[in-house]
Amino acid sequence: MAQPKRLGDIKLNRTVFFLCDMQERFRPVIKYFNEVVEVAKRLTAATRILDIPLVVTEQYPKGLGSTVSELDVSNAVCKVPKTKFSMVLPEVEGTLKTLCDGKVEHVVLFGIETHVCIQQTVIDLLARGVEVHVVADGCSSRSQMDRKFALERFGHMGAMVTTSEAVLLQLVGDKDHPKFKEVQGLIKVSAPESGLVSSL
Repeated sequence: MAQPKRLGDIKLNRTVFFLCDMQERFRPVIKYFNEVVEVAKRLTAATRILDIPLVVTEQYPKGLGSTVSELDVSNAVCKVPKTKFSMVLPEVEGTLKTLCDGKVEHVVLFGIETHVCIQQTVIDLLARGVEVHVVADGCSSRSQMDRKFALERFGHMGAMVTTSEAVLLQLVGDKDHPKFKEVQGLIKVSAPESGLVSSL
């Protein structure tokens, strides 16, 4: 019997946000870095509004610096330094077991680099049966070719490639949601295109 097709029907109370390696030393080398920071700001703000757990990693922070100051990640349930590319570290897996009554079904993933740490995180989460929603306007790489083909690969792998506005509206699901107005305030100004329209 064929497996039912995943439709990406994300559930707010089963969702965790993953912010991957948005660090200061990457600013001069990642294409559209400042635009991706703007998208990450709306997503991290949404975690506070909607009470969504936030997991943050930093790739070798001793050499690459901390998460950029524009992003308020003080509400993170887990903030872990790493050298491994994947965010799926023992500390993160341990934290996931304590969230959403131990039933995390969806991860909303954003950060850098799309074809390295984001890609390996997608692979590891999918292998564990977690549905992954990759925020295309919230991810980038040094090379737009690497970014483009990584995003295409994610769709073929079974991840959902989406946008920040789409995922936030999907999470509230109804204009009568008590937090709708606050979320609407985050997306009142459209997200920067960050090269996606011309490259895809």
